[in-house]
Amino acid sequence: MKAVISGSFDPITRGHVDIITRAAALFDEIVVGVAVNSAKNGIFSMDERVAFVRDAVAGLPEVEVAPVDGLLVDFCTAQGAGAIVRGLRFGGDFDYELQMAHVNKAMSGIETVLLPAGREYGTISSTIIRSAAGNGGDISAFVPPMVAEALRERFGK
Repeated sequence: MKAVISGSFDPITRGHVDIITRAAALFDEIVVGVAVNSAKNGIFSMDERVAFVRDAVAGLPEVEVAPVDGLLVDFCTAQGAGAIVRGLRFGGDFDYELQMAHVNKAMSGIETVLLPAGREYGTISSTIIRSAAGNGGDISAFVPPMVAEALRERFGK
């Protein structure tokens, strides 16, 4: 079965990579859908985010990366995916993801699989990474090397 993992990945973190890697062990194929989230103030373009994700998953042959334009369920249908995989860090994530899973199932019949974040990645978020990097923090332990370099360049630190 093919599954989709979607997110804005602005930027992709080691926590995202962990979820993608673990999902790749559960499904035959994974499509990572890089989406726009209008509720978030991103710093990287779609092309940059797609390139970062492709670089981060280069060692996973069963994983492909594509931009998402429109509804996630429409993207899943176009990709031939039978499941959506979402990572969970905290209770708030569960509340939100459960609501989305019910709506996505009602709209398309596609099931959602929720994977808990690994212990070492449970507190990492792209928002925190952007904030730390913007204030000169060393975020290299939390993101792939290509992303760490891009953040240093973006913030001039």
